[in-house]
Amino acid sequence: MKLRHADTLTTGWSFKQTDAIDDNAWMPVANVPTNVHLDLVANGKIPDPFVGMNELAVEWVGEKSWTFRRTLPTKPKGYGDAILILAFDGLDTFAHVKLNGQTILKSDNMFVPHRVDISKSYKPDEENVLEIDFDSALLRARELEKEHSGHKWLGSNGEMARLSVRKAQYHWGWDWGPVLMTCGPWREVRLETYHGRVADLWLDYQISDDLESAMGTALAKVEGKVGQIVAFTMRLGSNIVLQESAKIRNDGLAKVEFRVHKPALWYPHGYGEQMLYDLEATLKHGEIELDKLSKKTGLRRVELIQEKDNHGKSFYFRVNGVDVFCGGSDWIPADHFTPRISNERYRKWLELMIDGNQIMTRIWGGGIWEEDVFYDTCDELGILVWQDYMFACGNYPAFPEFLKSVEEEATVQLRRLRHHPCMAIYAGNNEDYQIQERYNLEYDFNDKDPQSWLKTDFPARYIYEKLLPDVTRAEHPSVPYWPGSPWSEGGRKVSVYDPDVGDLHQWNVWHGTQEKYQVYDAIGGRFNSEFGLEGFPHIDTIKYFVKDPDELYPQSHTIDFHNKAKGHERRNALYIIENFRFETSLEGYIHLTQLSQAEAMMYAYRGWRRQWADRRCGGALVWQLPDSWPCTSWAIVDYFQRKKPAYYAISRALAPLAIAVQREHQDWSVTHARPSKTTNFELWVSSSLQKKTKATVELRFISVGSGAEIKSTVMKKDIEIGANGATNILSDTINNMKEEPHVLAARLFVDGKVVSRDMDWPQPYKYLSFEDQGLSVAFHGHKMHVTSRKPVKGLVFEEREGVLLSDSSLDIAPGDEQIVQVSGMLASDKPLGWTFLGHSDGKQGKH
Repeated sequence: MKLRHADTLTTGWSFKQTDAIDDNAWMPVANVPTNVHLDLVANGKIPDPFVGMNELAVEWVGEKSWTFRRTLPTKPKGYGDAILILAFDGLDTFAHVKLNGQTILKSDNMFVPHRVDISKSYKPDEENVLEIDFDSALLRARELEKEHSGHKWLGSNGEMARLSVRKAQYHWGWDWGPVLMTCGPWREVRLETYHGRVADLWLDYQISDDLESAMGTALAKVEGKVGQIVAFTMRLGSNIVLQESAKIRNDGLAKVEFRVHKPALWYPHGYGEQMLYDLEATLKHGEIELDKLSKKTGLRRVELIQEKDNHGKSFYFRVNGVDVFCGGSDWIPADHFTPRISNERYRKWLELMIDGNQIMTRIWGGGIWEEDVFYDTCDELGILVWQDYMFACGNYPAFPEFLKSVEEEATVQLRRLRHHPCMAIYAGNNEDYQIQERYNLEYDFNDKDPQSWLKTDFPARYIYEKLLPDVTRAEHPSVPYWPGSPWSEGGRKVSVYDPDVGDLHQWNVWHGTQEKYQVYDAIGGRFNSEFGLEGFPHIDTIKYFVKDPDELYPQSHTIDFHNKAKGHERRNALYIIENFRFETSLEGYIHLTQLSQAEAMMYAYRGWRRQWADRRCGGALVWQLPDSWPCTSWAIVDYFQRKKPAYYAISRALAPLAIAVQREHQDWSVTHARPSKTTNFELWVSSSLQKKTKATVELRFISVGSGAEIKSTVMKKDIEIGANGATNILSDTINNMKEEPHVLAARLFVDGKVVSRDMDWPQPYKYLSFEDQGLSVAFHGHKMHVTSRKPVKGLVFEEREGVLLSDSSLDIAPGDEQIVQVSGMLASDKPLGWTFLGHSDGKQGKH
């Protein structure tokens, strides 16, 4: 008997259109995992779907069936009667798997892995050919829709037949992504040979109230013909906290009890260290080691705090007894073709979050259960994960086969994720309750009989309020479950729009009533798990997908084609015209949309974080962090990982110490542009630090037109900034009849150093004159020194590949030099370009 052997079947594959009969139809596959589009592009059969309007030229791919094949490797020597398993970590989606022409598997859920025993069908002395036929999910979905014609196929985004198929829903197209129906072995395929294996390893534990001990059970699931004991080890560095063996029970389970005194706990970034233990299980038969499984895991207690208060009912997270404001962003797949997202690229995405002071990501329900490396990196970096189950924007069916597939999917995915300390909450769906309310589907909150829910025209309630919570309690009970996002508890007048209970998707900026972004703080909920405003990507990204120079203008057909948001032309124009002087050049228009997005995010995060003081708001997750292709969308970092100005605005608003100053909002549109005689303003400081901080606050009043200070500087020394909340510093009134337009320039000093800045401007910007501001950007080594004679709005630097900036999208005050750190540039490189509001139609300036 030997250790388990695994051949990862990465290369040696070929593929063809299933109905092609010519032997020359077979084409090479570069690597598995893959999507068929990647292989068609590599073989020159289709153009890059991300360029121009090629999406339309490749739609036919999703209407065809495709076949992948490979010859299996020979069985390793010395394994005798060992078990042979073909392991498929993910097949997208309707897959018919054959070995030597014989069916060994049929699969219809891309989120369910499969393990097929081929010990008897494998021919040791012959060639063994593996072949996988992938039917068109587009066509199969339409068949299922017709088969279940009694169901109300309702929803938004893509065609509603998608609701019948357990496949990434964004493949049908979304309001930020293309219609590209993928198929293929999208996750790893292996041939495993073993006598016994450790199939799973996890901890079931509790942390004591005083955090002084952790106690529970280490468990391992074993499969195979032989194996007597499992040896468990858990260590932190060289410190071994568990070393014990257990016999394997008849059901294949082995377990040992453990207790750790003064455990090293895992915390989200900025609230403590990310301590990870090495957990290992070794399967033995006598003294022979048959298999070994290792995982990194963390010990922590996560709670969703929902208590009645003066605002309704709280909604925030507490980790190891520490209340955590969850500032972060929503996550969609970072490439439409997920197999080409490398581990390094995943890491860079998540490092962008940490660098931007974000500590929670919400994996959206229309995408995928993410790759292991995603959760591993979140564990390592200290990013909390809000995990949606994979349902989005629809009235899903609940016929028996569908429910069975959903339960299998949920079970296997939670078993994969339950050792990760980053997991903070599971939510049953994305916006499906909104569909229920929009179409007035049957929902009686007082009806507590799950079987009766299946008989209504909203049968998926059974999934969200019965099936999924049951699976969550069984497989990962230490993590809270929430029926949907958004959800305001079904017993209220509305299930999804109540700002006083549950989480909220606040789309009345951009969508809905199209409120001004200056009022974000007044229209938020207890936890704002979606909101956003569009911003164009940088010019280099646009030039990637716009190849015709005649199409490089803001309203071109190609640029519009790469913006899938309904009504985006009117909405972008609305928020620009309300706030800024319009620009018609492409680069000028790019800057205005980006500045509009950055301003909106500043108002949202700055205001909602202030409400953390009394836990009125428990978190804010912008829609969205990445793009799945090069486009215009709500993303704050584009497909090529070029940061938009909004990224930097959010980063400053979420800094450990963040000063904020803000005039009260006076809607110039409603008052026919009549200025108010006076305007009140407030200044405060938000803190995520766990201790009080002594600081100095400075507030200057600087003329927009001249750069002169029109009033005496306010300086408050030795101010005590409260821990883990927000501290009000001062408030006052501006006399608009006597005082010329001016900015409020605030700085926060700790130990004599500036740790935070904020600047409040008279609104709207279109009424202000930006002339001869005297901006200077000087390079000194790896630093840019920025000064100005007058206040400068929205100084944005070029985002160049391989170059990292410590800050951008800056407001500059006279007499306050700001220094931007630059890494990744050589002395011989061309200096970075830049632009700011009112500067030469948005064209990049020179140093």
